Amino acid sequence: MSTAINTLIEQWKQAVVAKDVEQIVSFYADDIVAFDAVTALQFKGKAAYRAHWQACMECCPGPGVFDFHELHIVAADDSAFAHWLAHCGGSGPDGVLKTCWMRVTAGYQRINGQWRVVHEHWSAPFDMETGTGLFDLKP
Repeated sequence: MSTAINTLIEQWKQAVVAKDVEQIVSFYADDIVAFDAVTALQFKGKAAYRAHWQACMECCPGPGVFDFHELHIVAADDSAFAHWLAHCGGSGPDGVLKTCWMRVTAGYQRINGQWRVVHEHWSAPFDMETGTGLFDLKP
């Protein structure tokens, strides 16, 4: 099972690097609930998350960074979860590359014989006293 999840993660990662929003969202369940690190508290449903991915791609139209480290997968017959550290970012309209390290957790479920992402959570640690995101941390 973990091989199937690893393959799904790798294919999804390639879609993100290619900035192919339709391919990216093809891996999600229709009723996905996502906690992304930017913009909203949560995204409910594939259409809402597709719009978020589209906005992210428009914000970073240039070359990007999307590298995963310390990937760990736990899989059973019809459900699985994975977590990893992601070094990600992109070049804005000004051409400047901005990256940071994020924490990612994803939940998967086999739906009609196909693995789909049913929950995705991206986060960055923050300083409790200042409320400032700690984007310079490294593993």
